[in-house]
Amino acid sequence: MAITGTSSFSVNFSPVFRRDVTSASGNLKRNLDLKRFAVSSEQASTSSSTTTKTKKFVENGRMWKNSREESETARGVNVEESEERERNGKGLKNYFDEAKDMIRSDAGPPRWFSPLESGSHTHDSPLLLFLPGIDGVGLGLTMQHQRLGQIFDIWCLHIPVEDRTSFADLVKLVERTVRSENHRLPNRPIYLVGESLGACIALAVSAHVPDVDLVLILANPGSLDAWVYKGKSLTDALSSATSFSKSQLQPLIPILKLLPDQIPFSLQYILRLMEGDPLRMAADNLVKGLAPEPTFGKLSQDLLTMSSYLSVVADILPKDTLLWKLEMLRLASAYANSRLHAVKAETLILSSGRDQLLPSQEEGEKLRLALPKCQNRRFDDSGHFLFLEDGVDLVTVIKGAGFYRRGKYIDYVSDYMPPTPSEFKKIQESNRWIYLATGPVLLSTLEDGKIVRGLAGIPSEGPVLYVSYHMLLGLELYPLVSQFMIESNIVLRGIAHPIAFKRLKDGKLPELSTFDPFRMMGAVPVSATNFYKLLSSKSHVLLYPGGMREALHRKGEEYKLFWPERSEFVRMAARFGAKIVPFGAVGEDDIGQVVFDYDDLMKIPYFRAGIDEISNEVVKLRIDASGEVSNQDIHLPGILPKVPGRFYFYFGKPIETEGRKRELRDKVKCHELYLEVKSEVENCIAYLKEKRENDPYRNLLPRLIYQATHGSTSEVPTFEL
Repeated sequence: MAITGTSSFSVNFSPVFRRDVTSASGNLKRNLDLKRFAVSSEQASTSSSTTTKTKKFVENGRMWKNSREESETARGVNVEESEERERNGKGLKNYFDEAKDMIRSDAGPPRWFSPLESGSHTHDSPLLLFLPGIDGVGLGLTMQHQRLGQIFDIWCLHIPVEDRTSFADLVKLVERTVRSENHRLPNRPIYLVGESLGACIALAVSAHVPDVDLVLILANPGSLDAWVYKGKSLTDALSSATSFSKSQLQPLIPILKLLPDQIPFSLQYILRLMEGDPLRMAADNLVKGLAPEPTFGKLSQDLLTMSSYLSVVADILPKDTLLWKLEMLRLASAYANSRLHAVKAETLILSSGRDQLLPSQEEGEKLRLALPKCQNRRFDDSGHFLFLEDGVDLVTVIKGAGFYRRGKYIDYVSDYMPPTPSEFKKIQESNRWIYLATGPVLLSTLEDGKIVRGLAGIPSEGPVLYVSYHMLLGLELYPLVSQFMIESNIVLRGIAHPIAFKRLKDGKLPELSTFDPFRMMGAVPVSATNFYKLLSSKSHVLLYPGGMREALHRKGEEYKLFWPERSEFVRMAARFGAKIVPFGAVGEDDIGQVVFDYDDLMKIPYFRAGIDEISNEVVKLRIDASGEVSNQDIHLPGILPKVPGRFYFYFGKPIETEGRKRELRDKVKCHELYLEVKSEVENCIAYLKEKRENDPYRNLLPRLIYQATHGSTSEVPTFEL
């Protein structure tokens, strides 16, 4: 990549990519490592179009990385190596090295720079403006640049150590940039990612430009209550601030009080006074970056890195700069809090549970309740400087929360990004108990009608529509979707209930974060538009016509289909020539038995009121339908658990609709095919219920014994086919 200029922009110049010709910028230009930070004014408009080879996308319903390599999931690539590539191999040492380069000959006003690692985004990627915390360096995303740069055009704000630009002027700088870029690309959102002080700037800018499409991602935003120390000395303020009352830094307060103002104040001296666990905690929160629970070796390595860069820490936040930043944060918090009513932007709050500087989780919840379009994600084991911790991947967080879009509204088809191997591994690990408990068996039907174990009979090219019965509580979803990824590298795009995407009001339903893995694995909210887009993009689509009614069935209704009378999915499938694959899923009755169902709950006034309250928290479906399928009340039946049995899936022979579009416009013909699909699902269920009786490994104990003797990854046999 040719480099013809630095990506730094003076506060006095247009925020659009232009060369900064001021002497201050020139100093920065000479001292920056141009292999790490660079982009030219000419390059800004063209670099994205020349790097589309790194884009990850879904084609014909299958997951592909790029033209240089096959899907790592399909090839069984070492996930640790893949994760290291995704993170670009960066760690705590890189932050210090790059910060040292940035401040070596630092002068001039605040300015933007763009990391070279972020040069692989596509031409339609949205702009991401990173607003730093009290350090001001602008390198808070250094461990995130590689992945973020694939889907965003990243600009980072750098505030020189000696700069004393006021909070109001910083807000004006960012606001000018936002307005300029919005004028250039009015149909594209602009992301403001800020931590602590930067989060306050983002909130203030959002309040000033309600007409601009902004998405705010705020990590541990500042607290007004936590930083009010007007009329007190800094040390007295630290002693009384809410966020420091439980801090590991608390033992340092008496020492700081004993230091007269004439003695140079430096974080270097503070960190050297600390030993053991307090040092690790202080390092995690003040100098950005240890993993939540590192191994002893990793901890020793990072502590050694810290000790080598104590002078860099001191240079980033000398006493005068620290005092200035703390006073600015106090004013910024007050300013942002007073204007929360004007913030209309979509907002994602990231709150750390072990933040020793701010009461982040408490403040995150306050903001969630105060802002109209706000969600909160908690990181219980993380410290204040969230983005520099090994276990935090901002791209994964954005994808899981459903916050990535390239237009005015999210497109659940074109904006979707499949999970990477490391993301898929984490989802697997968190749900491994379901897989172990159910020991899923998947069967499919070849073209000649032969039934085989595995997914060899599944069409490899989309569009394909999979239709089935929905088990109790949807317990079959994880093993089903995961096995498609593992065996066939196919992303099943499930048509899901709105409960996984949106709340009409706060209440008793699980937090939206509970459903992040579903969104990561491809779930989309049910709608005719999304169904149309999925089939038109040749996706593999998973549909349960019985929906909530089947998943929350009554006593004695196991494996009973509650399908609507209308056969619209057949007509839609025929429009795109999609193959329809009916399949059966069996095993819920080997996991638990419903002993207290909806009918029982509705007889008790307390539970009836609770069901009405919960059901009103989400959008209601099928309000125009008739019969049992129209009953979409949300409730949790009483279930008596059993020693786990086994889940079985049997995919029937695909039904072709190619070339039948005109024929299936006839309502009678369409309904006949609809009934045929329904009958095939019932036949598949009946087949599995009969055959599982001859499975010697139907129960959990025989499967555990088999895997203990043959290896934990060995495939457990099943009944004869």
